[in-house]
Amino acid sequence: MKAYVFPGQGAQFVGMGRELFDTSEKAKSYFTEANDILGFNITEVMFAGTSEDLKQTKVTQPAVFLHSVILALTANEFSPDMVAGHSLGEFSALVASKALSFADGLQLVSKRAMAMQKACEQNPSTMAAIIGLEDSIVEETCSKIEEVVVPANYNCPGQLVISGSIDGVNKACEALKEAGARRAMVLPVGGAFHSPLMEPAREELAAAIEATDFSEPICPIYQNVDAKPYTNPEEIKANLISQLTSPVRWTQTINNMIADGATEFIESGPGKVLQGLVKKINREMVISSI
Repeated sequence: MKAYVFPGQGAQFVGMGRELFDTSEKAKSYFTEANDILGFNITEVMFAGTSEDLKQTKVTQPAVFLHSVILALTANEFSPDMVAGHSLGEFSALVASKALSFADGLQLVSKRAMAMQKACEQNPSTMAAIIGLEDSIVEETCSKIEEVVVPANYNCPGQLVISGSIDGVNKACEALKEAGARRAMVLPVGGAFHSPLMEPAREELAAAIEATDFSEPICPIYQNVDAKPYTNPEEIKANLISQLTSPVRWTQTINNMIADGATEFIESGPGKVLQGLVKKINREMVISSI
């Protein structure tokens, strides 16, 4: 069974999508539509901007979404038995599986980016990658820190990203190093994604999600909040709303997809980050990209 997976923020690079634009009229039409929907020329930034340009919140998330979705929508063969997306990638997975239209998905991603940026400005915060510890040790250590700091991304065994206030993350990093972490590295991100500090963004995005039409997807989507498969549009909406303040349970998602019959994982989007994570979760899996 084929499982298609879609990356999140951080996979972007200058020039992403240019080959698609140049070689596919269908892809070109999607990119042109995206420029109209967003009200600015995102393709110009993606194809010929600087790395700093691409790091702008209003650009980064839509850019990764566009590259991921257009790859899937223009692929010669796209027949998923199941899909999943890492954080932002969940929106890409929803569009690729036809639970969301291209235009609605892009508009929600744009609103998500803006809402998250606003929340970051309201509460200065950060994230850190913890390497080489059991998840339970990271969870227990974070629970003992008085400031806000929580597990945010369960990426693969031995790699968990924490998220919270700047003081909370710094204190947790020191404690986790003492507990035996191989690395505890603060990440160059704008805020505490997938933590309680994203509550203002969650509230803002919830209204937009509730006002958007969702359809039943063509295959189950395994959602970040609990790593379980869903096809009911109302349940999908509720999980998507909860996503901003809940951890991304990627390790559990991949394991559940494998338990449900996945034999091949195909990444749709810039880079190969998810292929690497899948391989670390289960070395026996066949992995590739569109």
